[in-house]
Amino acid sequence: MDDHRTTALLADPRDGSGPPGRAGRPEPSRRRGGLPGGLLGTARPRQWVKNLLVVAAPAAAGELDSLRNAAELAVVFVLFTAAAAAVYLVNDARDAEADRAHPVKCRRPVAAGTVPVPVAHAAGALLAAGAIGGAAVLCNAMTGALLTAYLSMQLAYCIWLKHVLVVDMAVVTTGFLLRAMIGGVALGIPLSRWFLITTGFGALFMVAAKRYSEAVQLEGGKGATRALLDQYTTGYLRFVWQLAAGVAVLAYCLWALEGGGGDETALLPWRQLSMIAFILAVLRYAVFADRGTAGAPEDVVLRDRALAVIGAVWAAMYALAVAGL
Repeated sequence: MDDHRTTALLADPRDGSGPPGRAGRPEPSRRRGGLPGGLLGTARPRQWVKNLLVVAAPAAAGELDSLRNAAELAVVFVLFTAAAAAVYLVNDARDAEADRAHPVKCRRPVAAGTVPVPVAHAAGALLAAGAIGGAAVLCNAMTGALLTAYLSMQLAYCIWLKHVLVVDMAVVTTGFLLRAMIGGVALGIPLSRWFLITTGFGALFMVAAKRYSEAVQLEGGKGATRALLDQYTTGYLRFVWQLAAGVAVLAYCLWALEGGGGDETALLPWRQLSMIAFILAVLRYAVFADRGTAGAPEDVVLRDRALAVIGAVWAAMYALAVAGL
């Protein structure tokens, strides 16, 4: 009896060292926010920043100066966020058992029991239906088709494709590309071939860099557990992110050197000058990839001040190039 009490007193409820269902894992009813908070947490609010990519194509075309366009893009952002949240809910519901055995993922609301699995499935289905229905009513047909394609592909990823070698990276990369495309499609803006190539391979660069970092951690015994990681070699993943980075830089430089638009009247060749900032940003990001510390892209940018500054300088130059100033 005394030994049991001592163990219970020494167990830290925050690190999961106590007995299951007691000190090691807080009861669902005591978790902050309850069911509503759990549903919101499962929807991954931190990941919503990725959906700002919907403004990428309109920004590249200089179409952000209209209130009407801004309103349409806001609608697309909300619909895409709902679609992405639906995918997260379904994914966590399907992976609940596996997540409970993970030292970090066991804190996810579905795995912890704050959100019951049937509720997560139902909420995901409602959000998916709402996103598709909203796109059908509020947007053009092509926007609805792209959103439906995104949902279908991501749900297939949750169920099956994340277990298929190479295809798993292609699906995640395509998800980023669809985000970048859908804003232009919603506003009827033609999508440049250079825009698609740079965006697609830039996304592949970040996806492969993240996989590479996770594989390095797995080799170091740090407990990375993503599906398929044990089937990739670090050499292969390094090849993929290096190839993707090279193609993205080449495509961007070809766009910058192609000229056109308002460049003839600009005070400085901003398109060409922006190549410097773009290449520096890729090289800086590659430092973290090479070290095996390139996690989520937003985390890499936010924790490295130099990369954030380079990105801001690039964005300013890009905006000046598009505006022809």
